[in-house]
Amino acid sequence: MEQVFAYIIGLGAAVMMPVIFTILGVCIGIKFTKSLKSGLLVGVGFVGLGVITGLLTSSLGPVLARVVEIYDWKLNVFDMGWPAAASVAYNTTVGAFIIPVCLGVNLVLLLMKCTRTVNIDLWNYWHFAFIGAVVYFLTDSIAWGFFAAIICSVITLVLADMTAKRFQSFYPGLEGISIPQPFCQGFTPFAVVISKALDLIPGFNKLNIDAEGMKKKFGLFGEPLFLGVMIGMLIACLSYRSWDEMVDGIPTILGLGIKMGAVMELIPRITGLFIEGLKPISEATRELITRKFKGKKEFYIGMSPALVIGHPTTLIVSLLLIPVALILAVILPGNQFLPLASLAGMFYVFVMVLPYTKGNVVKSFIVGLVVVAIGLYFVTLMSDNFTSAAAVVSAAHPDDASVKVPEGFKAGSLDFASSPIAFAIYACMRYLSYIGAGILTLLTIAMVVWNRILINRQEVSAEKEESGQIN
Repeated sequence: MEQVFAYIIGLGAAVMMPVIFTILGVCIGIKFTKSLKSGLLVGVGFVGLGVITGLLTSSLGPVLARVVEIYDWKLNVFDMGWPAAASVAYNTTVGAFIIPVCLGVNLVLLLMKCTRTVNIDLWNYWHFAFIGAVVYFLTDSIAWGFFAAIICSVITLVLADMTAKRFQSFYPGLEGISIPQPFCQGFTPFAVVISKALDLIPGFNKLNIDAEGMKKKFGLFGEPLFLGVMIGMLIACLSYRSWDEMVDGIPTILGLGIKMGAVMELIPRITGLFIEGLKPISEATRELITRKFKGKKEFYIGMSPALVIGHPTTLIVSLLLIPVALILAVILPGNQFLPLASLAGMFYVFVMVLPYTKGNVVKSFIVGLVVVAIGLYFVTLMSDNFTSAAAVVSAAHPDDASVKVPEGFKAGSLDFASSPIAFAIYACMRYLSYIGAGILTLLTIAMVVWNRILINRQEVSAEKEESGQIN
């Protein structure tokens, strides 16, 4: 089983998603050629996104490494980056079976009318595998590992349902789509609470600065492209010890600025491919459900948050938080994690934040500041058990340098270890043991029951509305 699913995961999202979309499209009545085209567009989108994030990592990584060396920032939790974290998660015992287990749980909840979301974002199942693997090495029990993974999966499905309408209304063209990724969904409560708290400050509720407003107010200086160039050049300047070195490094400084600007400009264009590929599938799904259930039922296709990371506010705030995250890592007492390789995943923090801050740049930045600061501590606290998982995987795959942790360091990753959902599950199991497992079970059951009540109310309301129209 491990070899089978390792092969499937090894294909990557760029190959998996075209296959899944083609099969899904044919099953819901779309012509094969149209389904294939939709799948290929999504696959090409993933390829393009991989190229751009790879450009960001390869360009920013060496510069940040020099900054760390110059200022002697020594922290003992090594940033593996999310690709290595995913590899570790999938290559553990929990990860080997995570896809069939979580798909099975999803199907059961659908049949029980406890969720509307069909989570086809198979690649990001590694988040469930990650928390399962960490708890497995914490408790030395495969059963508790799968318990943690399933709890994470179920909570995420419920949150995907509850946030779907807000997500769809904020991001145009994504009707019928939800985001069942726990990393993104974990920040939703922070967005809700902080946004409402900020509105209580006199005058703050009138401070409505979104990406378009910044462009109108500051012109070129408010464009993500220009901000990318400027912040890229600023970070590059910090990597030189003296003015003379900086003058000699002008080509490198300008080069990083242009590359950062390119990332800011190209990501929205590439994510547009996802929307284009999804549109026929989304429309056909709604038509099928309307025809079969006469509008009484509603289902969502659970997709990757990569669909919407090209939003201008996401780009601006993520870019501003990259240097801020480094400063926080150094000045926060007790933190031992220095994010470097994980910084390319900063875009995903804001996918579910923006619908609740309404794209407000200031609010989104404050939310990001809070969750990144807290997330650094989460990564630090989970590093021991993540290191154990990485050591086992590294021993089983000695040729894979990406999963090796440097001697004297512990393993960490901003995504998914900094997620509040991941840490809540981990903390309950680590500090409260059986009591924590009981709390997680009761909370999950309560969320599932409440979601089922909401789904039943929606169906009853739809039936009454249809009945009234007939009368």
